[in-house]
Amino acid sequence: MRRLFAIAASTAILLALLAPTALAAEPVTAGGSVILSVDGSVDVPAGQRVETVVVIDGSARIAGTVDTLVVAGGTATLAGATVDSVFVVDGTAELGPGTTVTGDVGTLRGTVTQGAGAVVQGSVRALDTDLAALALLAIPFFIVLFVGVGLAALVAALVVAAFGARQVRGAGALISDQPGLVLVAGIAGTVALPALGILLVMTVIGAPIGLGLLLVVLPAIVFLGWIVAAIWIGDWLVARMRGSREPGRPYLAALLGVIVLAAAGVLPFVTAIATLFGFGALLLAAWRVLRPEGPSLGQSAAGQPAPSAPGAAGQAA
Repeated sequence: MRRLFAIAASTAILLALLAPTALAAEPVTAGGSVILSVDGSVDVPAGQRVETVVVIDGSARIAGTVDTLVVAGGTATLAGATVDSVFVVDGTAELGPGTTVTGDVGTLRGTVTQGAGAVVQGSVRALDTDLAALALLAIPFFIVLFVGVGLAALVAALVVAAFGARQVRGAGALISDQPGLVLVAGIAGTVALPALGILLVMTVIGAPIGLGLLLVVLPAIVFLGWIVAAIWIGDWLVARMRGSREPGRPYLAALLGVIVLAAAGVLPFVTAIATLFGFGALLLAAWRVLRPEGPSLGQSAAGQPAPSAPGAAGQAA
């Protein structure tokens, strides 16, 4: 867990700094634009300059010039070094004699020791406080986002209930009558449709179709599958409360289903499982509509009643 936190935090810092990507994972000596060491050691001798040094669960000795130093779960010792910025995440940095940090030093569950003769021209701040403040500021944004998404889902469910009541209830009936087959269809579609889109993107002619499938069609079907599952849940709840399913268009079922499924979505995998069933029901219903049907029993290929077998009339008599 500690390593995952260190890697995630250091990656976020690198992305924020828009650092170039030239990486080395073994113990190294400076000379590249970016050095990344995991469980290794880094040495930047005096007279050498490196743009970015990232140490994860390792150690670094810096005596030269580094633009950005990131220490995540490791230790860095600076002596006579010149560094623009230092970030310490769950690690330790020792600023020894002759070291100059021209910018800021930031810590996130880390420790920075400033020895005699070390100069920090910027500020030394704990990023924990900044992250806590950012989280507090983000709470209203996420509340507004959650409410907006919920209202959009309600409106979409009511539109589906108004214009596709028969179709959505037909898909819901498949969930009730053939849950195993619906689940298989959902899993198969989850694998096959993205794979098809990727294959199309890899071709010149099919690339626009593949992009449309991956970015527009597939997300729309998945969202519609979630709505199908929500209305199916709503229908079940209405039948439990009233003793029978809502007649006509399932407006009440849509409202109840969206609210209940959205609330239950805080539990792990609930949204994914419900969406998988709704997605599978849609795919199965579409397949049954589009598949070619052979002549039914007792009818000829032309749709006329099949002729009786010779002698059947006599036997009947």
